[in-house]
Amino acid sequence: MIHLPVYNQAGKQIGSVELDEVLFGGQVRPKLLQQAVVMYQTNRRVGTAATRSRGMVEGSTRKIYRQKGTGNARMGTIRTCIRRGGGVAFAKRARDFSQDMPRKMRRLARDSAILAKAEANQALVVEELKFARPKTKEMAALLRSLDADRGCLIALSEPDAWVYLSARNIPNTDVRLVEQLNAYEILRRRKLILTRQAFERMVAAKRPA
Repeated sequence: MIHLPVYNQAGKQIGSVELDEVLFGGQVRPKLLQQAVVMYQTNRRVGTAATRSRGMVEGSTRKIYRQKGTGNARMGTIRTCIRRGGGVAFAKRARDFSQDMPRKMRRLARDSAILAKAEANQALVVEELKFARPKTKEMAALLRSLDADRGCLIALSEPDAWVYLSARNIPNTDVRLVEQLNAYEILRRRKLILTRQAFERMVAAKRPA
């Protein structure tokens, strides 16, 4: 069992909760995490980069001047890549970089990322995260008290507009529903913060029916 600290909204530790490693795969799988992160990063690529090759640019294919007798270096068409306005060597083409992984592998990678954060003491639980109004200052103060101001991912059980608005202007801070978590977003932030309800929902979803 891994014990995760539980804090109140004032940043004071008030207890701990147990996380069963068996429910989250039993061990961290670095190779699977690397494969998942590469997939998520690759899927963010737009893939619209395109340049024109020598066969696509305008210009004659006639030899500029004769091969011998001019004293100049030999030269062919004006569309070669070494001349101004010529085509690009190994021109880029628009392409689809997207990759995919089976759903079971994606879920196992997510569980492995959560387990990695827990084992590294970079995961914690907040008893309740409620704001009467959007207030970035209060959210920033809470993150400082939790040593999470250098980057964190906050997981909620239900959508909360005030939490989203309070955190959206803080650098390196993301807010997601617990069902939306994936391995890449968990690993790219330094801390993982779950509300008590989000933690309970996450664990309940892992328990056999």
